[in-house]
Amino acid sequence: MTLRATPQPPHRHRPRWRQDLVAWWSRSQGHAPPGGSPSPAAEAHAAGAPETTTSETTAPEATALWRMRTTVRDEPGTLAALCAALAGHRVDILALQTHPLTDGTVDEFLLRAPEALPSDGLTDAVAAAGGRDTWVERADTHDLVDAPTRALTLATRTALDAAELPLALRQLFGRCTIHSVPAKSLSGRSLENTPPAEGVLEETVMRLRDPSGGAIVIERPYLPFTPTEFARARALVELDARLGPRIPDGGDVLTLPEGNAITLRRSDTGDLAAAREMHARCSSATLGLRYHGPVADADRYLAHLLSPRLGRTLAAYTASGRLVALGHLLWDGDETEVALIVEDEWQRRGVGGELLRRLVAMATETGCGCVYAVTQSANTGMVAAMRALELPLDYQIEQGTLVISARLDQAPAAAPGPVIPLPARPHAR
Repeated sequence: MTLRATPQPPHRHRPRWRQDLVAWWSRSQGHAPPGGSPSPAAEAHAAGAPETTTSETTAPEATALWRMRTTVRDEPGTLAALCAALAGHRVDILALQTHPLTDGTVDEFLLRAPEALPSDGLTDAVAAAGGRDTWVERADTHDLVDAPTRALTLATRTALDAAELPLALRQLFGRCTIHSVPAKSLSGRSLENTPPAEGVLEETVMRLRDPSGGAIVIERPYLPFTPTEFARARALVELDARLGPRIPDGGDVLTLPEGNAITLRRSDTGDLAAAREMHARCSSATLGLRYHGPVADADRYLAHLLSPRLGRTLAAYTASGRLVALGHLLWDGDETEVALIVEDEWQRRGVGGELLRRLVAMATETGCGCVYAVTQSANTGMVAAMRALELPLDYQIEQGTLVISARLDQAPAAAPGPVIPLPARPHAR
């Protein structure tokens, strides 16, 4: 005798009306409803009969990421038409932003499409659905971050470091050129065309008033800016204005081979007085190799070079608080320049090489693909420092000026050093 934990219920005959209902549902739907009679396939499987299955061995289709913008009429159903057209080509919409215009709407998509679908295939599909002025380019995994997260991340970076504003604007708008126009020329003459406080939007150019003086000009010739993008740029600039001048605190202590210790730290216009004192201790030859012009004009470049809006500056201080070297990483449109000056007494001790290595690491972190140095063939120290990077170099000589370019795809990362509090500066904020 077999004992059951739960008694088996007695078999009950199903009413005839229920059997008729199940038969009707099966004919109309192609399958039995939940709780209905098992299908012949299920009965065969329960009886141990072999079940025929379809093998799923097809490899997944290769896909590509695209960024696309198109302008549509501001009418109900236009977005639905676009989505239907993309779905017809097996295109998956990963993200969507809308930019309202006075005469329509710019829809910005992040798409995953079949690899075999070309860009003009996307453009044609969107045009057939009512899109116009369509722009398409390849995207990468970095574009998968949603817009609010990206904006907050860029705002945080800008809040921590004034030098991040140009980089944040460039990352916000993709491929564009950022120019920082000072309020005055190196000769002290006031420059014209300072934008109003609210800024100016001119199709592919944005002009914003720089809180530190002058203007910030953003250009993107291949794609017009929208009012939404203009508002985002103004918000970042206003954040920078409210926070005022700032650079990250902290510095690294570097022990030179001879045993002397120096502190490497970020610098800005607050170090202007110390930089002028260093200039006074430098020889005419050192100043001439660095600034490629009249030695008497060297001090006039300092305020320009130390501005965080134009790039990042690293300073080397001795234990007694004496500035002995400056290294500059300067944003030059789509390119990046590196420059060094080391006080004569501290040359050939490895200070310049260490500054250059850290500047190159900073450039790599910001996504720069190449840096260049403008010097003279007689500046053997700068040439040796660039060669010590062990990066692919390109040399160009024109009228006695040597331009050395380094590709950063193999740039070494700067080794972290112990972080110490900043020594007291000789000026007040």
